[in-house]
Amino acid sequence: MPASFDDIQIGQVVNLGAGAVDPEALAVFAAAFAPGWDVGRGAPDAMTYAIWSRLDAVAATDWPQTKRLGVDALRWMRNPPAGELLRGRMTVMAKDPVGEDKGIVIAQHDLLDEAGRLVFSCLTRSVFTR
Repeated sequence: MPASFDDIQIGQVVNLGAGAVDPEALAVFAAAFAPGWDVGRGAPDAMTYAIWSRLDAVAATDWPQTKRLGVDALRWMRNPPAGELLRGRMTVMAKDPVGEDKGIVIAQHDLLDEAGRLVFSCLTRSVFTR
């Protein structure tokens, strides 16, 4: 990711990394947060969101992002099975400078399975430093 808002390009695609649906974590998550969920159906939606959120948080540690304003248009396409490797990506859709020292970046985030199929997507609005 570029060092500042002004270097970010519309259409830019950023790799968010990858993470597997850990079978043990799936069982613990389902027991704690999705009572009655059959883990044979794959990861529940909330766990899929949590996997994306972790990939995003780790990737963003070196970005000039200062605040996440919103996460919208959440879509779950399928529940990935235990062991499935998920890959995250972010595509910059729009950006708007706000004053001299910051700007807003609107981006689409996708989680893809090993076959490249969409598992989860959302739109984000974030503040980046200029």
